[in-house]
Formats: sequence, structure tokens, C-alpha cells
Amino acid sequence: MTSEHDRAVLNSILNPLLPVGEAAFLADEPLQDNEEENAEAKERELEGVRAAEAGKLDDAVEIFTSAIEIAPERASGYNNRAQALRLKGKIPEALLDLNKALSFSGGVGKSACQALCQRAQIFMKEGHEDLAKKDLEAAASQGNAFAKLQLAQMNPYAALCNKMLHDAFTKLQKGEMDCQPKF
Repeated sequence: MTSEHDRAVLNSILNPLLPVGEAAFLADEPLQDNEEENAEAKERELEGVRAAEAGKLDDAVEIFTSAIEIAPERASGYNNRAQALRLKGKIPEALLDLNKALSFSGGVGKSACQALCQRAQIFMKEGHEDLAKKDLEAAASQGNAFAKLQLAQMNPYAALCNKMLHDAFTKLQKGEMDCQPKF
């Protein structure tokens, strides 16, 4: 079993861009959605993901739409369709779906965190850093590691300090740095 100090050191090494003390693995339980699982809708979503991964974005959007028709209050369907729409360059439609995902999830859970992170990426691309930061902070407060990393990258001082720490650990690991006191 590792101590809290050991986990903090490992976290600093493995996540050099996060501020020191901000662990990417703080949450003991993985984020889960509280929504009722609808097996048929979930299967359609998986089919849509496979279509999107194969580059068939039009098919993916159709499949995600059918999943939404089966379970219209399931946040995950909107989140997945938003991803496909975003990849197709249909940003306004993607934002509508992300807002629906956040509404149906109550802003809490895995689908909410994914929607917040997706929306933050859109906001960043459109130059709305303040809105992106707000979404990332909401996702990070639920333990989302991606959001924490993005927030750290937005803070130039924290990123610089963590980069220097990472470089020092790398040099130490390679034996390029002498840590023995010189008398």
C-alpha cells in the first residue's frame, strides 16, 4: 500500500502540468451517471461510437439521434451526438446538444463532465477563455483529470513551475543531476 506522500510524488511525476498538490486521482470512485440505464439506447450509442471511429460521422449522428429517440432524457446520447456534430464542424448544433446533456444530467456525473469539457474546448477555439475556464472548473471540481490538466495549461505560471519540476525529475531519473551536497 502506498502512502499519501508516495501518491503525491507519483502524481507530480506522472502529471507534470497539474499544480503541485492537485492529484488527478483524488476521487475514490469513478464518475458515474445517475440516470436510469436504457440497454437499447446504450447499445445504439456504442454503435454510433463505432461508426464515428470508422469516420462515418453522418451515420454516427443518425445512430445517436435514434438513441436519443429511445431515451430522450439520457444525457449521454446528447453528449455523444455533440461530439460527432463537433467533428463535422456543426458547432451551434453541438452546443445545443451539450447544453441538453448538462440539463438532463443536472451538471453532475460522467456525461456532465464530458459535456463540460467538450463545451470548454469549443469555447477555447472560439476565443471565449472565461467561459471555457468556468466549464473546466465545474468538471475539475468533480474530479475530472482532463479538466484539471486543461486548467493547469491555462495558467502559465503553474505550467512553467510544473514543467521545471518534471524536467528536474527526468534529469534525476537519468542520472544527469547530482543531488549530493557539495562541501
